[in-house]
Amino acid sequence: MPRPTAAQLAYGSCTVIFSTLAMLLLSQTSSGLGIAVITLSALALGLLVAVTVPLPKRVRSGSLAAVPAPAPAPVQERVSAQRETASVSASLSSVSSASVSSASVSAVREPAGP
Repeated sequence: MPRPTAAQLAYGSCTVIFSTLAMLLLSQTSSGLGIAVITLSALALGLLVAVTVPLPKRVRSGSLAAVPAPAPAPVQERVSAQRETASVSASLSSVSSASVSSASVSAVREPAGP
């Protein structure tokens, strides 16, 4: 039998606690038999909720949907890729601004025709 997940434990426990408190407050019982019945019904309700919590779906190994998502790159690889992108962007902007400024200087130096 598989172990319960954290979600199953949390939902089941909360259901048992809150349903026990609600039933005890609403019934206002003080007899031992009434408290035992409420406690057992709250446990059964908590078990039902814990069992019906949706679990992650398992995919058969032969289907196309079983292809796992690509793992994220380690942090250092991402940082180095960002640095490379930033340096390439900076060099491209400096090259484009230098070519624009040299083109404007050459256009100013040439005399206008007759």
